[in-house]
Amino acid sequence: MKKITGVYRNQHMHWVGDGFPVKNLFSYDRLGQAISPFLLLDYAAPYHFDPTTAQHGVGSHPHRGFETVTIAYSGEVTHKDSAGGGGTIQTGDVQWMTAGAGLVHEEFHSPAFAAQGGLFEMVQLWVNLPAANKMTAPKYQAIESQNIPRIEFEDGAGHIRVIAGKFAEHAGPASTFSPVNVWDGELKAGHVEHIHVPVDHNTLVVVLAGEMLLNGTQKVLDHSIVMFVQDGESTIQLEAAQDAKFLVLTGKPLNEPIQGHGPFVMNTRDEIIQAFHDFNNGKFGAIPVST
Repeated sequence: MKKITGVYRNQHMHWVGDGFPVKNLFSYDRLGQAISPFLLLDYAAPYHFDPTTAQHGVGSHPHRGFETVTIAYSGEVTHKDSAGGGGTIQTGDVQWMTAGAGLVHEEFHSPAFAAQGGLFEMVQLWVNLPAANKMTAPKYQAIESQNIPRIEFEDGAGHIRVIAGKFAEHAGPASTFSPVNVWDGELKAGHVEHIHVPVDHNTLVVVLAGEMLLNGTQKVLDHSIVMFVQDGESTIQLEAAQDAKFLVLTGKPLNEPIQGHGPFVMNTRDEIIQAFHDFNNGKFGAIPVST
């Protein structure tokens, strides 16, 4: 089985805008190349919002050089961007936005969810773009739940959904610029599953909820990530000590410099300076105003 190199847990919550109460479970500024091509993961653990007519979320802001992946577990988010992308994701849906050369976007609770209120739970993952693709044209993939393959474990033990990459010969619907797997799943208490991952990928297991035992020895609590060595092994043993919700993220490392500042992730400091210059000069466009 793959050797575990580290387990990290974060219980500290902070607000992104006024609509996303998140815990940052990993970030490239701390872990760097060890998690490439992934950059960051924020988990908005279940949080109850009261009904309101106010608009909660994050207003207009720019990105360049990477992709954002939003997985909706509960609640609804409406997205709009300056490249013409947009839509509302609901429970089970995924929004995969390629910022590429640059765009401006906004993310708010949908009017329907805001009016009704209820539990809100989401993950946002940042995936780095290879240097050759950092200035690609922005695009938006709205992936509906019914289009995500769901593989059921035996004996009602749980399931895995294939958002990107391939699992057990099932290919995920997301289009990616480098080889990555994004799988989310649930495992019932007392059950064990063996997961196979590519030997040349960086691999992360993210435990969102519940409690797991990895490789028979490593106890992992909720709001934690587990990192593994690239050691030629491809098997990870997952066991749920309590009903667990988790992500498996694997990706072929880009092995390129990472230079980031705020909403931009590029390869050099000069490219970051250029990104700010381009944004300040209106080259990222503007979000269309609804009429």
